[in-house]
Amino acid sequence: MKTQQMINIRTKKLGLLIYDARLASHENVEACALAMGTSQEKYVAYEKGQVAPSLPELESLAYYLDIPLEHFWSSESISQKLHKQTAPRLEALLPLRNRIIGTSLRLFQKEANLSLAELAEKTEIPEETLRMYQSGEKGISIPALEILAAALNKRIDDFYDSKGPIGEWRTEQDTLQKFSELPPEMQQFFIKSVNRPYLQLAMRLSSLDVARLRLVAEGLLEITL
Repeated sequence: MKTQQMINIRTKKLGLLIYDARLASHENVEACALAMGTSQEKYVAYEKGQVAPSLPELESLAYYLDIPLEHFWSSESISQKLHKQTAPRLEALLPLRNRIIGTSLRLFQKEANLSLAELAEKTEIPEETLRMYQSGEKGISIPALEILAAALNKRIDDFYDSKGPIGEWRTEQDTLQKFSELPPEMQQFFIKSVNRPYLQLAMRLSSLDVARLRLVAEGLLEITL
């Protein structure tokens, strides 16, 4: 399948997922456009699948709607009402994220030992467009970023925000998700303050190497005999 056909199909699917996320969050177009740092007209074009947003814009929308970023790579709709938190002002974050992603793209290109011309030929994306991506002058649409990631043998999450406020939020969401997957009895054990010393002990033991851990186990065994 040609690159442009892949981009068109992905853009349409992404539009449906963005529309679904907004409806599930009971949010309006104006607020979502503001959260993404774009105009209402362009946001509507995103939902209609006419054009695709960049990763920073999509991160900002996920952050605003308080939904997992991975939703936009799924094939399922969000069926329940999602809690929405007040979005901070993200205007300054968007251009910064574009520059960071551009820098990552440039580093991954060098890592793959590809010239800009070779990357352009491999992805069918013009060199001038790639230069604008790498400088952060132009945000990379999600379909284009997916094609670039595949060409550079990278995953899309290699471009995710890992240190900024959105990265911290995603880490928090991941931690909560993992906690929710624990058996109920373990959840209850963790939240009781009386069990905190046991958790602290477990943390200390987990930092020991195998040899020292074996000595501790042998010492405990001698005490119990």
